[in-house]
Amino acid sequence: MHITSWFTHNFEDRLQGRYITLKHVKPLLDSYHEIFDISVAGTSEMGEEIPLVTFGHGAKKVLIWSQMHGNESTTTKALFDFFKFISSNKEISDTLVNDYTFYVLPILNPDGAALYTRENAHKVDLNRDAQQLSQKESIVLKSLFDEVQPNLCLNMHDQRTVFGLSAGFPATVSFLSPAAEVSRKVTPARQEAMGLIVKMTQYLQVLCPNQMGRFDDGYNQNCVGDTFTRLGVPTILFEAGHYQNDYDREQTRAFVFYSLIALFDLDPTAINASIDYSDYFNIPENQKNFKDVVLFNVRVPEKDVLQTLSFQYKEVLRDKTIVFELYLDSIDEDATLYGHQTFDLQGGAVLLNSQGILAIGQQITTIFDKSQNLMLI
Repeated sequence: MHITSWFTHNFEDRLQGRYITLKHVKPLLDSYHEIFDISVAGTSEMGEEIPLVTFGHGAKKVLIWSQMHGNESTTTKALFDFFKFISSNKEISDTLVNDYTFYVLPILNPDGAALYTRENAHKVDLNRDAQQLSQKESIVLKSLFDEVQPNLCLNMHDQRTVFGLSAGFPATVSFLSPAAEVSRKVTPARQEAMGLIVKMTQYLQVLCPNQMGRFDDGYNQNCVGDTFTRLGVPTILFEAGHYQNDYDREQTRAFVFYSLIALFDLDPTAINASIDYSDYFNIPENQKNFKDVVLFNVRVPEKDVLQTLSFQYKEVLRDKTIVFELYLDSIDEDATLYGHQTFDLQGGAVLLNSQGILAIGQQITTIFDKSQNLMLI
């Protein structure tokens, strides 16, 4: 498909991996000064600039923010792929900027990004600060919202590898039209967001079949998306998740890029199928049904029944690089889990770190299948 070549040709190779900070982004912003309006929306709790990218002169105003959680960088990468695409495709860009005006905060939480943490420097989750507005970053976002009075908001995040779908596929990209109040009724703002999500998932289904999900819509007044929806503005939560063998999320960023292409009707070859917002509820809901590594049918000392061992990676910042450390997460008779990497031990035993000790929470460097005399990891 031509859309995949669009991504390949506009892949921003200056942003790769999981660790994306203001230092990585600033040189790119400097290169766009003659194309976009690059300014500073405010500062973080540690005094770092929060950059704002503005472009377009259309009547529809779109407010986008990424890395509200500092360790969720996939959508930031995809935004810069999108910037590169629209800056190098004049015909498409002209149509876009005539229809829309964009206000983009590519890194809302620069302190958390530098520390590779979900929270900001004061250990506050900015996505739970919509009411108190206790942090400078929260005030920057709400002030921009009030000033712009957008017609659409995009709240861009990453989700953990534990999220999958009931059919056994990882939830590579999930969306949410946040609730406006506890009953979760479909308000006009929610209905509009739902229709746009349906449009994106229909487009993505061809590119990434069966791996689009719907995030839980339980209402939380402290969440920014819920607050903005309650104020009557259609808001879409993006959750960039896991794709097979893609822990750096370089393939997932492509699907976020494709989502933006679909959202703003930039692909002239796309089939304009009729959109029914109620199809939103047919998108499978995310489940916490995946682990990074799963061993099935393992013989465990002092257990009469074969067990399932599951393992999860922890992302650790070391020397400005993200290292994935594996930990034993659970030992259970339940074999209904899915794994991004799986092994069937067929009744065999394992050695973890060359030992027979199995302790929840232990860090794992090697997994050895004793029966087959085979190193699994």
